[in-house]
Amino acid sequence: MTTGTTLPHLEARAVLFDLDGTLVDTLPDLHVAVCATLTEIGRPIVTQETTRAYIGKGLRVLIRRLLAGSLAATDGEDTPQHVQALAAFRTHYARENGCHSHPYPGVVDGLRALKARGLALGVVTNKPDVFIAPLLEKTGLSGFFDVLVGGDTLPRIKPDPMPVVWACGRLGALPKETLFVGDSLNDALAARAAGCPVFLLPYGYNEDQDVRHLDCDAIIAAISDIEPHLRTVGRP
Repeated sequence: MTTGTTLPHLEARAVLFDLDGTLVDTLPDLHVAVCATLTEIGRPIVTQETTRAYIGKGLRVLIRRLLAGSLAATDGEDTPQHVQALAAFRTHYARENGCHSHPYPGVVDGLRALKARGLALGVVTNKPDVFIAPLLEKTGLSGFFDVLVGGDTLPRIKPDPMPVVWACGRLGALPKETLFVGDSLNDALAARAAGCPVFLLPYGYNEDQDVRHLDCDAIIAAISDIEPHLRTVGRP
């Protein structure tokens, strides 16, 4: 793992990105929707930091953690209250999605630089499909990406490698030619299992874990740090 000016130089044909916590700070929207959901089902609201810690493994796990009040609550049956809370959250989040979110510093400049190099770009997120395009549209990022893979696109989500491998195929690139950029253990595990090099960012949502302890090729400060360290496959 390397950081800062010691970033490795990689050959790449494509770059895949996580969405929440990597490209866009979506925590404000998510927290408003979480609190509205908890209020609707008669539960006490939680702090924004609790919401941050619970993000990462998709909507079903987020709701399960909220109902249990525990980061460890990842598996289990969908109880009637869980189903009710899922439906309530989808309603509240559809209203809030993109209203208070914004791209992180360096994202727009970084994506422009990568597109100018002729690299194919995509998003692989555990976010439900229906929320992805509206979020990218509201945050001004919709024109950058050639493929969007969400939590409902395929039978499995990150940390399973399936969505990463599928996205590589859609972009016409081998996993070894595709850099994956994320902010969490789920991203690192999915990319490594798929055979992609991995860059991680320290500012996102990693379920209360420090990315410095994760298996990755580099930790970068911003998306704008990527382009100088890539050599485009098939070009000088």
